[in-house]
Parts: sequence; structure tokens; C-alpha cells
Amino acid sequence: MRIHDITVALSPDLPTYPGDPPMTVDPWHRIAKGDDANVSRITLGTHAGTHIDPPRHFNDTGITVDEIPLDLLIGKALVVEIKGVKRIGAEELEKAGVKGVERLLIKTDNSTFWEDKRFHEDFAALTADGAHYLHKHKVKLVAVDYLSVEPMDGDGEVHRILLNGGVPVIEGVNLTGVAPGEYQLICLPMKIKDGDGAPVRALLVGNPAAASQTEFDPHTSRWPLS
Repeated sequence: MRIHDITVALSPDLPTYPGDPPMTVDPWHRIAKGDDANVSRITLGTHAGTHIDPPRHFNDTGITVDEIPLDLLIGKALVVEIKGVKRIGAEELEKAGVKGVERLLIKTDNSTFWEDKRFHEDFAALTADGAHYLHKHKVKLVAVDYLSVEPMDGDGEVHRILLNGGVPVIEGVNLTGVAPGEYQLICLPMKIKDGDGAPVRALLVGNPAAASQTEFDPHTSRWPLS
């Protein structure tokens, strides 16, 4: 079994969408200073790093992150690769063969951006035409490999088409080295009451065709194993 962690590590060095609060990690208790344990204080926005957009993100009456049915976030998923395109519309999605897919992850040139601390404004994203296409073909969840499903010059229409149509969006996944194909998606958001978004831990399980990935080895963990 291969486990692909497609979550970016939360850090003050992580790019932040313009206007969103930056992340900070501050020491609160430290053993080195005589405390019994290490404890830190973190501050971050609800849309930091790899995160989920529920309908509440763009609609005051939409369901919140703690109300999203978990069966939407766990199950069969398809990774498709769309390279060399900045605006992904119905034509590109048609070519990618996404009809009949319930959970869709779109791998683009954005995946290379995670190597850079600065925010890239020229990221690939869905057009309104593409969002309508996904809603029409009953995609239940869509994930993209940068911090917004919508271009920088968007007015929120892409988000509203998807979220008001009941399609939650996972933004900021890292699909570097993940081969296109079928997987099992496991995506668990922080359970923030009335949340308009939340960081998630997102995993893809399976697809032996992803040859560039190494086998998951629990013994590489620093956690003390018996």
C-alpha cells in the first residue's frame, strides 16, 4: 500500500493568499527555559495551507466546515494532469475525462510553486465555464494544487458555482510526484464549529503506477515504535 501525503506543512514560511492572515508559531513553554514541556502558540487563517472551502466561505447561509458529510471527503478519487494551461475550462476537463468522477484532483504546473516561499499570482485555476462543467457532471468534490480554485482576477463566481452547488473545494494540495490515476482520498479537516474553512490533512492511498513515490515505511518515523 502506498500512502501519498498531499498536505503542505503549515509554517510561517508557507505562501499565504494575499489579504489572508499570515501564520505564526511562537514558543509558549520551553523545556530549555525550565518548563516541564514544550508548548507553542499558533495563529493562522482558516484558509491556510492545504485547506477546505465549505459553502459558508461564500454564502452566509451555506453549511459550515463542521457540517460537511465525511463521506464526501473519503472515498474513490481521480487525479488528472492538465499541464501548460492557466485557465482550465470545460474543454480541458472534457479532454481529461472527468465524467463520472465523484472526487477530482487537478494536477497542474502549480505543483512546482511549493518550492518557493513567495506567492505566485499566475497560478492555474478553474474558469466559470469549468466550474459549471464539473457541477453539471455531478463531481462532488474538487481539489486544486495551489491556494485558490479561482484565478487572482476572479470575482468569486467560480467559488459560488461550486460551493452553492454543494461541491466543497480543497485548495493547496501538493501533487508533486503523484501520478495521474485512481486513488482513495482521505481528507479530514479541523472540526471548527461554524467554520468558513479549515486546514486539512489530505492523503491519497493506492495507485502502484505512481513509480516516483517510495513505499510507505512506518519505521522511518521518529515516533517511538515498539
